[in-house]
Amino acid sequence: MNLMQYFDSVKGVGVLSTSDEKGKVNSAVFARPHFIDESTALFIMVCNLTLSNLQDNPWAAYLFIETAEGYNGKRLYLKKIKAEQNPELVKEICRRCNYSGYDVEKRFVVYFNVEKVLPLIGSNPGIEDKNGA
Repeated sequence: MNLMQYFDSVKGVGVLSTSDEKGKVNSAVFARPHFIDESTALFIMVCNLTLSNLQDNPWAAYLFIETAEGYNGKRLYLKKIKAEQNPELVKEICRRCNYSGYDVEKRFVVYFNVEKVLPLIGSNPGIEDKNGA
């Protein structure tokens, strides 16, 4: 199952983590990402700490925990491509997700390149621990 199908069909809770230029980290609960294609994800954001951090540092991590029993989900490693105010696109996305009450004029669409995808738990990302395991 590709990422577009996965996030269209699986329910869960997501957390997007960013950091500023000095490395001070912020994490916030976010809805599932939307996809333009398999390597381009986008999120709708308001002007807040997450968006501010992304102005200084384009790197982010999105952790998604499925609501199904067990510890299933995905970790997406992201790099911001661009951010724009696009009320028409926000309306289209909000309509698909049944969001209501959004002031679309105050929302940003933030585009990310998906750099790496790992499962929620496990998978050696190529880093050895201090014991060489």
